[in-house]
Amino acid sequence: MFNKYDVIVVGAGHAGCEAAAAAANLGSKVLLVTMNMQTFAQMSCNPAMGGIAKGQIVREIDALGGYSGIVTDSSLIQFRMLNKSKGPAMWSPRAQSDRMLFSQKWREMLENTPNVDFYQDTVSSLIIKDGKACGVITGLGHSIFSTSVVITSGTFLNGVIHIGEKRFGGGRMAEKASTGITEQLIELGFESDRLKTGTPPRIDGRSLDYSKMEEQKGDEEIVGFSYTDIDKINPAQQRSCFITYTSQAVHDTLKTGFDRSPMYQGRIEGVGPRYCPSIEDKINRFAERDRHQLFVEPEGFNTIEIYVNGFSTSLPEEVQFQALQMVPGFEHCKMFRPGYAIEYDYFPPTQLLYSLETKVIENLFFAGQINGTTGYEEAACQGLIAGINAHQKAFHLEPLVLKRSEAYIGVLIDDLISKGTDEPYRMFTSRAEYRTLLRQDNADLRLTEKSYKLGLASQERMEKVRDKRQNVESIKAIMKEYAVDPEDINTYLQTVGSAPLVNKQKLSQLLLRPGLELKEMIAFSPKISEIFNTFSPDSLEQAEIQVKYDTYINKEKELVQRMSQLEELVIPDTFNYEKIISLSNEARQKFNKIRPRTLGQASRISGVNPSDVQILMVYMGR
Repeated sequence: MFNKYDVIVVGAGHAGCEAAAAAANLGSKVLLVTMNMQTFAQMSCNPAMGGIAKGQIVREIDALGGYSGIVTDSSLIQFRMLNKSKGPAMWSPRAQSDRMLFSQKWREMLENTPNVDFYQDTVSSLIIKDGKACGVITGLGHSIFSTSVVITSGTFLNGVIHIGEKRFGGGRMAEKASTGITEQLIELGFESDRLKTGTPPRIDGRSLDYSKMEEQKGDEEIVGFSYTDIDKINPAQQRSCFITYTSQAVHDTLKTGFDRSPMYQGRIEGVGPRYCPSIEDKINRFAERDRHQLFVEPEGFNTIEIYVNGFSTSLPEEVQFQALQMVPGFEHCKMFRPGYAIEYDYFPPTQLLYSLETKVIENLFFAGQINGTTGYEEAACQGLIAGINAHQKAFHLEPLVLKRSEAYIGVLIDDLISKGTDEPYRMFTSRAEYRTLLRQDNADLRLTEKSYKLGLASQERMEKVRDKRQNVESIKAIMKEYAVDPEDINTYLQTVGSAPLVNKQKLSQLLLRPGLELKEMIAFSPKISEIFNTFSPDSLEQAEIQVKYDTYINKEKELVQRMSQLEELVIPDTFNYEKIISLSNEARQKFNKIRPRTLGQASRISGVNPSDVQILMVYMGR
């Protein structure tokens, strides 16, 4: 019934879909096995993509030839560029998506991707021979063989759902958990643990009074995520989100259910996400606050279902409902589904190589929540890298490894492998030491050529990047040469509160003034407009950023250069740390467990001191 595949992907969440697409587009024959063909890339929690640092990741996925940016642009109902008041390193695109359209679009794209086959079934175990993964065994008893296997199990491995004192198996509400894989992997020598995540109630939007809430509209300009030309809605078609707040009365009502809370009664063993806590956790951790912000978010264009962002909970259903009815605008709310917590197995990611291949079993790759991360974007980027490298391994090619200085994806994978995680890992701009270089606007310039050489990014994408790079250099050259006449610009300078020019000044110098934007200057001055009217807004923005932040960008490049010396010092796989008696015991244990690939990675392992790295460097020199 089944031929042998190059790559089998287990699970069709965000990680699984990206993994299948990447491997197939590189030329692998791929089988995507999923328990439910109706829930491709299901947005199990918040119906949104992007946000702080996460938006940069989606841009990077797109620049590498992944599908998440295209799908998001095709299904968004609202777009906002966050942090525009700050520097470009902090700008982060975010889109509210139509949940059903998002999943439908993902399925369409995969069905139109050559080399992808689909099979609806559970995977109960892996086929392992001579320390290598070479296929899967399904719930219906089929043995399906492949060269590489990618597991993207999400929250399904021994998943348990909690609502108050109710507890039942499930990987998502109304979907059964997956069993067998964890137990097999532990027998093979893997270390496993438990994590927890949660989701808020879903509400009937017809029962809400939006007049009591603050409206939050989308941007007047929809930039989107993909560097390709994707048809998007126009700004006027966007759906608004709304903001409301809890109160002390809401908190007091929620507290009446704490004695039946699975979190406080010890029924949940796994650690929850620090940066997306449940409402009961927020009440405890921030006891001094008498209110918390709630975002009231539509689930799509053609549905009345509402997602209550900020009200994640596993309290008893009646307590959730009573508390919600005390929130302004929710007095007569009707609940579609209560919030719940879900507990699931994960495998500490220190057991992985940079390619996301496991150290214990060759040809076996992990991506997504199985590695201890949380978030669609974090899962999708791991799926992309795992899919690429599963293909590379199947065809005996070198893996793709992104450095911390090259991408947020590189930061995420390095953090997971070097430091591990004992709580759901979420990406932030603060985790990236080179965030001035890793901006959302230049992901294509950073990554597309690398992907094109692999054979993933298309010729069309590569040509767009080459044109953009050439145009940016042309614009920067014009800026350095063109002297702005005071009479052309002084009225504009006056409107933005900037000192008028007395003499002509080079445009590149004028742009260094705070509060000035090239786009506004072009709109104001016919002469400046005439000079730049042949260039795209994307190229103009890129050139402006490079001119304004040239000093900071160069400083960061110098820092990367200095640190690259450590990154280039490769530690042999057979290196014996036991012979270095001057190492601290903790460093020796961590080095033996993680087996760092370079001195740079060794320096980032938690518990390792600079003196340990220096000692290691001396011995390697010998």
